[in-house]
Amino acid sequence: MVQRFFPEPSGSYFLFGPRGTGKSTWVAGHYPDALRVDLLAPQADRAFSARPERLRDLVAAQPAASTIVIDEVQRVPAILDVVHEQIEARREDLLRFVLTGSSARKLKRAGVNLLAGRAVERSLHPFMAAELGDGFRLDHALDVGLVPLIWNAATPAATRDAYLSLYIREEVQAEGMVRDLGSFARFTESVSFCHAGVLSIATVARECEVKRKTVEGYIEILEDLLLAFRLPVFSRRAKRQLTVHPKFYWFDAGVFRAARPSGPLDRPEEIAGAALEGLVAQHLRAWIAYTAEPHSLFFWRTKSGTEVDFVVYGEHGIWAFEVKNARNIHSRDIKGLAAFSEDYPMAKTVLLYRGTETMIVGGVRCIPVERYLRDLRPGTALP
Repeated sequence: MVQRFFPEPSGSYFLFGPRGTGKSTWVAGHYPDALRVDLLAPQADRAFSARPERLRDLVAAQPAASTIVIDEVQRVPAILDVVHEQIEARREDLLRFVLTGSSARKLKRAGVNLLAGRAVERSLHPFMAAELGDGFRLDHALDVGLVPLIWNAATPAATRDAYLSLYIREEVQAEGMVRDLGSFARFTESVSFCHAGVLSIATVARECEVKRKTVEGYIEILEDLLLAFRLPVFSRRAKRQLTVHPKFYWFDAGVFRAARPSGPLDRPEEIAGAALEGLVAQHLRAWIAYTAEPHSLFFWRTKSGTEVDFVVYGEHGIWAFEVKNARNIHSRDIKGLAAFSEDYPMAKTVLLYRGTETMIVGGVRCIPVERYLRDLRPGTALP
């Protein structure tokens, strides 16, 4: 069992995360005596969909239960009304609900208010390198990703390749999220070329031969299913003209590799570079999610094309990161970080690369990326 860095909240909470990130495993390990409702089970899904009030009867039948776990709560949004009622009715008993979900889309569409603040929202991410310890191998992570379901599989590459199609079939098709599954499949392939790059909705729409509005809806589906995210531009007290378009990332490097087609016209180093940047992005997102102090993740890009891959902004500082899939560093590699430092001299600048030595180049700390990811731990300052 891999010890996760996810910090257990006090009180009731939602635990969101893509399929296979280990939500059910983590909950089962931490609450072995909890009363559990698994809405992925067809019988439970049918029973609670027909009559959500069954939860009230179930809780009443086991008054000693202090923790109630409901897996995949988005399948029956109406059950949250009963959860809300039970939290209010048994406030003195310190009754706690742990509500897991792989999508918030159905909850949003149903107009559910996520218990009006009576349950905090938390997220579980793929493995971090430091969680795996000596089991972490950078090349393997870049190939199959760090989703626990895939990482622990007997055949990780095959499981990785099946993950996205299975997800689309079980979530998108089953829930009727799109009318034309073929167009959505073409979209997932096309948008994979935008991974770690500035997102051009018009270009994706043209390649998929669908309307721009359709692509915008498809991207929202990926985000609601927690499969992808958009990274906004850091523009606080901007001193230069900046781009306005966000960058696009799949949530895991392996899932990106599964979505991204490759052939004789594709340069392997280009795909590997995008995978490495995505791997760093998912680690920074996990660090932010598991760290108590609030931080936000951005990128920085001027109209002239000068760019910094990631900017972490928090109460205690600004960190700027550039990621290079190269074993040697050239002066041009720190150009973006140098420009960012001119505008934000208080920022800590870091270049992550595939070499083996830590050094200072032009005032920028250059650190081997594998070493950096192994040392990245929530609750401690960014290395």
